[in-house]
Amino acid sequence: MSRPVSYNLIKKPLVDDISIAEMPAGQQGEGFFATKLNDVIGLARKNSIWPLPFATSCCGIEFMATMGSHYDLARFGSERVGFSPRQCDLLMVMGTIAKKMGPVVKQVYLQMAEPRWVIAVGACACSGGIFDSYSVLQGIDQVIPVDVYVPGCPPRPEAIIDGVMRIQDLVGKESLRRRNGQQYKGLLESYGIQ
Repeated sequence: MSRPVSYNLIKKPLVDDISIAEMPAGQQGEGFFATKLNDVIGLARKNSIWPLPFATSCCGIEFMATMGSHYDLARFGSERVGFSPRQCDLLMVMGTIAKKMGPVVKQVYLQMAEPRWVIAVGACACSGGIFDSYSVLQGIDQVIPVDVYVPGCPPRPEAIIDGVMRIQDLVGKESLRRRNGQQYKGLLESYGIQ
C-alpha cells in the first residue's frame, strides 16, 4: 500500500510531506560550506516561528481551520502554537479589539522577547472593520506596530497562510542589527515603548 501524497494550496504534490529550506548563498567545497551568520540565523528563525494567537472573534475560527489538517500551518514551521507571550515571537491579533482591550494587547506585546513580529488578521484588527464606534479600536496599529496586515471579514485560511509566509520573508531577510538601530528604536518610541 502506497503512502498518500499531500497537496499544498496550489495542488502541487509535496515530497513525502517534507519541505526543505533553501540553502543560503555561500561558498562550498568538499566537506565544508561557508556563509554569513546573518543568513543562517535568518533561515533558522523563519522556519521556526512560534505564533501566539490573540483571537477575540470570528477570525479566530478561521485561524483554527488554518491550524487544522486541511491547511496545516505546521508545514511552515509554525506548528507550536504558544499561549505564553514569553515563549512566542509572532503575535497574531485576530478579531475586534475594544479600546479597553488595547492596553492588554500592548502588555502582551511587551511581554514577548525580541525579536517579535505582529500580524493583524481580519478587517477588525486591521482597521476596526464594520464597527466604527466609540468603543472599538480602529486598528491595532494605534497601540502596537504591525508588520503584516491580512484583510478580509473573516479572511480565508489561505490568506492567513499568505500572511505567515510574508512574515517568514521579513524574518529571513532581517538583519541581526536592525533591532538595535535608531529607526527601530524611534518606531517603538512613537508607540510609547522603551
